[in-house]
Amino acid sequence: MDIEKEATNYIRVQTTYYKKSQKPMFSGDVEETLIPWKFSIIQQDFPRDWKSLVAKILKYTSFCSIPEHLNYKRDVNGWYNRYESLPHKSSPGSFLHIRQFLEHIFGDQFELGLDYLTILYRHPYQSLPILSLISRENNTGKSTFLKLLKSIFGHNMTFNSMSDIRSTFNSDWASKLIIGIEESFDSNRKEDSEKIKNLSTAMSFKLEAKGQYRHR
Repeated sequence: MDIEKEATNYIRVQTTYYKKSQKPMFSGDVEETLIPWKFSIIQQDFPRDWKSLVAKILKYTSFCSIPEHLNYKRDVNGWYNRYESLPHKSSPGSFLHIRQFLEHIFGDQFELGLDYLTILYRHPYQSLPILSLISRENNTGKSTFLKLLKSIFGHNMTFNSMSDIRSTFNSDWASKLIIGIEESFDSNRKEDSEKIKNLSTAMSFKLEAKGQYRHR
């Protein structure tokens, strides 16, 4: 057994061990998930080699979320960065079909749309206005645009419903750069408007998962 390779499947954050697992998604994609893993279970799973394995497990002070695409780091000063690296490497080239699609989506605001996407990529920590695609017609490309963002930003984008936004539990999406909501939005529901506004402008907020303490 390759102990060094096995050790890469685990991390320790503060005093808790986690196992990395590839969670199957409805889309057919997979997303890496950290599952709390008891130390005693590691001992049971590796009865002969657990001491060697534990010695090689990477250890972190705590979690952080530092969005970065051009100089991504998983380890940020000893903290585990929950933000994910992009699923691809960018390179210069033609993007004729994507350009035509973006021209269709943004119309006479095409340059503004390019600026928006460029800032998301180069300066993901920069606050941006909430982007709303509004059309009374169906099949206008709104869902395809969200899928394009997903293909660019990978696991740093998620799809939420308004019930997800209203919930106090946010651990599934709190570290995401982009939250796409496909369902129609009732602008008359003031609490929803305020919640989305606060999420888009807040410098930080509490991370809360079921059965766990809240933390930043």
